[in-house]
Amino acid sequence: MIELLTSILAITLRAGTSLIYATVGEIYTERSGILNLGLEGMMLMGAVTAFAVAYHTGSLVLALVVALLVGAAIVVMGVIYTAAKGNADNIPTPERPGG
Repeated sequence: MIELLTSILAITLRAGTSLIYATVGEIYTERSGILNLGLEGMMLMGAVTAFAVAYHTGSLVLALVVALLVGAAIVVMGVIYTAAKGNADNIPTPERPGG
């Protein structure tokens, strides 16, 4: 039983490390007054893209570069959306129903 618990704890720490990095980054972002709920999606898109590129080309460097470009493109889309709305708060609140 103790081996099972140790294994589960090890897997949890290994799988959760990347989410901890995103969480720490989001904490700093929220302290500046900006809420970004898309961090996990950005990371997932980068990871899927990196896997697909590495699988088809066999190049880890190319996979990393393409993952960075995809992540940057997703961020730019969020910036354009935010600029088009004219505010940095995209979360609907009772004071601002439309977000």
